[in-house]
Amino acid sequence: MATYDVAGRSAIVTGAGSGIGRAVALELAASGAAVLVTDIRQEPAQAVVDEIRAAGGTAEVLVGDVSDPEFAVQSVEAANALAPLRIAVNNAGIGGQAAQIGDYSLDSWRTVIEINLNAVFYGLKAQLPAIAANGGGSIVNMASVLGSVGIPSSSAYVTAKHGLVGLTKNAALEYGAQNVRTNAVGPGFIQTPLIDANLSAEAKDALAAKHALGRLGQPEEVAALVAFLSSDAASFISGSYHLVDGGYAAQ
Repeated sequence: MATYDVAGRSAIVTGAGSGIGRAVALELAASGAAVLVTDIRQEPAQAVVDEIRAAGGTAEVLVGDVSDPEFAVQSVEAANALAPLRIAVNNAGIGGQAAQIGDYSLDSWRTVIEINLNAVFYGLKAQLPAIAANGGGSIVNMASVLGSVGIPSSSAYVTAKHGLVGLTKNAALEYGAQNVRTNAVGPGFIQTPLIDANLSAEAKDALAAKHALGRLGQPEEVAALVAFLSSDAASFISGSYHLVDGGYAAQ
């Protein structure tokens, strides 16, 4: 059942093959958007498209690397072919090396900054004028609770996500007069396949305890906020950073 009406428009969701991106793509499709599911991997992206179509929605897949500026241009063209592009969710990202700053490799630093920050700039550079030309809409940049606080051994990730919040504010200021709203969402630690694959049950329990609600979040809980911000129900919300972190940052 659609929570927010976003019919008659297309949406780009990057990194939509799994986790939060998948949940966002499913939620936007259920709410009426024609969704361009983008990912660097064909098989999981196609699986999400198949899932959307099986539920009666409209979706297409586009495989590519968000760190390629040309891919952002191709994504806008492909989305506009489905319906006027009026929603973009820049979700793709990586965690990077776990190491203190003195031991952090330059290659890992550059890769994390390129994918988690520069690639969102490439996306916005293509998306903002296109959405403005279609009469306006909404962009959601997937930051993190770590866009407002630090965590040891993740300097590149924390830096990229803090930078992403600043980039979001600038986009909102520059394109607000053209009716394009840009916001950032800051998930806490969410139970995704990536978390399950990399953390033991004990580690997940310890991480859950750092949240005021005493648990990890679910991808659908983030997707609900993204769908709201993407819809006309959030028509006066722009340039802001919205935590969905179970109280993690309240400590």
